[in-house]
Amino acid sequence: MGMTMTQKILAAAAGLSEVKAGQLIEADLSLVLGNDITSPVAIHEMERFDKKGVFDKDKIALVLDHFVPNKDIKSAEHCKCVREFAGCNEITNFFDVGEMGIEHALLPEKGLVVAGDVVIGADSHTCTYGALGAFSTGVGSTDMAAGMATGKAWFKVPSAIKFVLTGKPAEYVTGKDVILHIIGMIGVDGALYQSMEFTGDGISYLSMDDRLCIANMAIEAGGKNGIFPVDEKTIAYMKEHSTKEYKVYEADEDAEYTATYTIDLSSLKPTVSFPHLPENTHTIDEVGDIAIDQVVIGSCTNGRIEDLRAAAEILKGRKVKKGLRCIVIPATQAIYLQAIEEGLVQTFIQAGAVVSTPTCGPCLGGYMGILAAHERCVSTTNRNFVGRMGDVTSEVYLASPYVAAASAVTGKISGPKDVL
Repeated sequence: MGMTMTQKILAAAAGLSEVKAGQLIEADLSLVLGNDITSPVAIHEMERFDKKGVFDKDKIALVLDHFVPNKDIKSAEHCKCVREFAGCNEITNFFDVGEMGIEHALLPEKGLVVAGDVVIGADSHTCTYGALGAFSTGVGSTDMAAGMATGKAWFKVPSAIKFVLTGKPAEYVTGKDVILHIIGMIGVDGALYQSMEFTGDGISYLSMDDRLCIANMAIEAGGKNGIFPVDEKTIAYMKEHSTKEYKVYEADEDAEYTATYTIDLSSLKPTVSFPHLPENTHTIDEVGDIAIDQVVIGSCTNGRIEDLRAAAEILKGRKVKKGLRCIVIPATQAIYLQAIEEGLVQTFIQAGAVVSTPTCGPCLGGYMGILAAHERCVSTTNRNFVGRMGDVTSEVYLASPYVAAASAVTGKISGPKDVL
């Protein structure tokens, strides 16, 4: 029996000719990632090891992005811990205030991940990098500590689900709508500990930003990872951003999948995920009349330049509804600067939105947009669990930047065609 794309990458990293689903392997790591919340736990765990120092200062990335600039004393202490560790170990890829960004947008932008890599990160959305044809997955801080010390990690080889994407998405249908549709279809545990492997002619119509969004939310379906084939768009992106050597792996024709789903992208509509699970999806024509208090446009899912352009297209020449807060968060400094150069930031401010430095902030209920009791928010983030953005009675509705921006204008959940 042949191997899936993920299985081929893991076999190579483990130095094996083949692997099978369920097999336990020890694989070499291309990169180990941590942020200001998860890294301090890993650093303190490393202090208990006999081995001192890290396995390779060039293959560790530490990104201060969740509570940065620091919101309180505790977050400042966490960042100080990471800062001192990075200094002592001469970590090459340490990103502090002024050069940091939201980690899962920053690493691809910096060219730190390429096709064929094996990446672990102490953050569940590390699966983002599958958009580049890499195997990447989230781990706990203890596994991060072991990875930083040894350059290796243990994995149970995942089985896989194949998603065949066909057709061209309609106007205003984005990668966010694609992945919300899939999660709504299979559920939040529909791909539990499985590789979500995307294929089909429809992929050619998805930008790299779309693919990064889709891979990012594989974990919201329970996936171990999400992964895309390497095509001309992927190669062009890697050549633009990276000097690392990449390796292309392709699934065998006789690879085994636990299930195969075919999705006609041309049939999809803008989609909204209702509280309190990403699987609770409704197309925009099924939403009804739901008033909101806040809109957040940003995050590791939808804070890239295409996302900001989409939001600006809706907001240009319009105003955020009086009494509603609209918060826009570019995912990296480079994206922020590009948004300024393209006039997007002016559009946001003239519309009555606020623009923040890159941060995860409101996505995890950290800061920069916490919800009070019974408030509702349309957000381009990736989770809408109970209390995710604040009070346990608040509600988060997940949507694309088009829908989020349109909702900011009308004051209720709306599609782009409702305002254009």
